[in-house]
Amino acid sequence: MLSFRFAAALAAALVLASMPANGQRAWPAREVKFVVPFASGTTSDILARAVAQHVAGVIGKPVVIDNQGGAGGNIGAASVARAQADGHTILFATTGPAATNKLMYKNLAFDPQRDLEPIVLVGKSPVIIVAAPAVPVRTLKELTEFLKDNPGKLNAGYPGNGTLGHITGELFQQRAQVKLGGVQYRGSAAIINDLLGGHIDIAMDSMAPYVSNVNEGTLRALAIASKSRWSGLPDVPTAAESGLPGFEASVWYALLAPANTPPDVIEKLNAAVNGFLATDAAQDLFSKLGVQSVGGTPADLKTFIADEISKWEPIVKGANISF
Repeated sequence: MLSFRFAAALAAALVLASMPANGQRAWPAREVKFVVPFASGTTSDILARAVAQHVAGVIGKPVVIDNQGGAGGNIGAASVARAQADGHTILFATTGPAATNKLMYKNLAFDPQRDLEPIVLVGKSPVIIVAAPAVPVRTLKELTEFLKDNPGKLNAGYPGNGTLGHITGELFQQRAQVKLGGVQYRGSAAIINDLLGGHIDIAMDSMAPYVSNVNEGTLRALAIASKSRWSGLPDVPTAAESGLPGFEASVWYALLAPANTPPDVIEKLNAAVNGFLATDAAQDLFSKLGVQSVGGTPADLKTFIADEISKWEPIVKGANISF
């Protein structure tokens, strides 16, 4: 009996000795899971898989992707918010579940600012404003002038009620003091089909799905809502250049962890992702997807999320967007 107790005590001592001083097991103790709150094949999914592959090589453990789509990203985000805060379940978030959904969903099961810990801002995909070929405008300024003379005559396609494309359309109408009709779709592919078919006139959506059509000349890009022009569409001006100074809107991608995740885990993940963003492979991928890499510190992301919520709150409330 004595030898058994001694052996058990010795085993426990060895386990404790292998743990950090704060009582947490060394991280990662097993595979790490990136929850993507959207379906596979989306831009967020493609980015998450590329980031995961690099992070796995840095931390020495597999990083797997778990697609949990539904409710505008809220299902996947809520599962991460409820997960154990040990660094093994991470959210690869987009603008909605990380910020703007908080403004629209009345019974949201989590609060992104309270229940999720910022890690790093991965990248931004600016909203692009495109027109069907038959629409008699070639610039954002001409669109504004046309709508002032013909209020409500043009219909804009958005990738879903409450999406960033939708609330960007509301921001445009407020800032330009014009009126657009609005048509909600389930994703970008259906918008593009109806633009090409002449069933709608304008689209406001994240840039990536529209680049090939713009380059081929089948759709006309009026402006992108970013601080600077994008190298992939160098002839497309920014909204600011087109008469709307400060008009910026981007779908963005970020890593967040459950609240109270150990700071050293946050720091290691932050460093690994920033390392990925500095690689040629990352820059090539981002260029193909129409995404601008960002990076930075967890504090940078925390401030950015707060600023995004403050920016979009009056637009969402003014348009009475709620679920």
